[in-house]
Amino acid sequence: MPINTDTLSTHYRTASVNLGEKKLLITNFHNTQQEKDLSEPPNCGGVGRIRHFRRNLGDSWIPNPLPIDPACKALGLPSTDMMRSQVFQNAVCNWRCWYCYVPFELLSANPHHSEWLSPSMLIDRYLSQTNPPPIIDLTGGQPDIIPEWVPWMMAELRSRGLEKQIYIWSDDNLSNDYFWRFLSDADIELVATYENYGRVCCFKGFNTESFAFNTRAEPELFEQQFNLMNRFLTLGIDLYAYATFTTPSKQQIREDVNRFVDRLQMLDENLPLRTVPLKIQEFTPVKQRINMAIADAWQNQQIAIEAWQQELESRFSSEERAMNIADVSLGT
Repeated sequence: MPINTDTLSTHYRTASVNLGEKKLLITNFHNTQQEKDLSEPPNCGGVGRIRHFRRNLGDSWIPNPLPIDPACKALGLPSTDMMRSQVFQNAVCNWRCWYCYVPFELLSANPHHSEWLSPSMLIDRYLSQTNPPPIIDLTGGQPDIIPEWVPWMMAELRSRGLEKQIYIWSDDNLSNDYFWRFLSDADIELVATYENYGRVCCFKGFNTESFAFNTRAEPELFEQQFNLMNRFLTLGIDLYAYATFTTPSKQQIREDVNRFVDRLQMLDENLPLRTVPLKIQEFTPVKQRINMAIADAWQNQQIAIEAWQQELESRFSSEERAMNIADVSLGT
């Protein structure tokens, strides 16, 4: 049966945020399966990890400039192919993507692998380390089950005079409207106008079939992703997109990728130039989920990425495709 996204979102929000104390449930990586995949030991008392964002994977997949280029532009740093970031990961998610690098036991408000922390506590732990990274990455899980997290972190950094020195990056799986349902107008204004912030929204497939296969969510929520993305585009946030191209079927991949790019351009003509297809890789938790359908989906993403590249070549000039992703204008 598909996941009931609304029910699970409500349940996990209740289980993972204390609005009165401004605290949320943050994953502690010590003694978890995810710890095995980390390139450095957990930091910040176990609730943080250092991630090295790399532009190139060393294979034929297209480069990933996120969040490197937006962060460098915002902070006035020279271009680079690798940046360190401080990751904090909330302990809940309302979907169960088979390719997720996070073990499912860390997505269910598990009290044995999480801590209740406020933004002030997180920033204290971040600043206590030697040479803290210039990026704070708020990830999950699904951070937008607690949409207050982003403006809380912004307000905390601003109160300490750090908003010009640190870049905030957050991701969103486009699964609910909590951003508008629970944030005040003042919170939304803060997020929309905060200079050193970038948000990436992830399309979990390029058609209904791939979306439902990847997330285990209701197939009709594929359409909701575009509606939510459109609402974010109206706010003026420095906005980007990820897309995952794993699919169980080889049928009509090229045609459906064509339609997917059409849909992106219906939101904004330049949105495909701010969209990065993510290559699905084999992290430790994924190995336990592999079956024949998943093995096929792994192979089929190569067909889809080739179709994606052909679409962009047919719609944009070489100069447009070579632009720094942070310089691509939206609102066209």
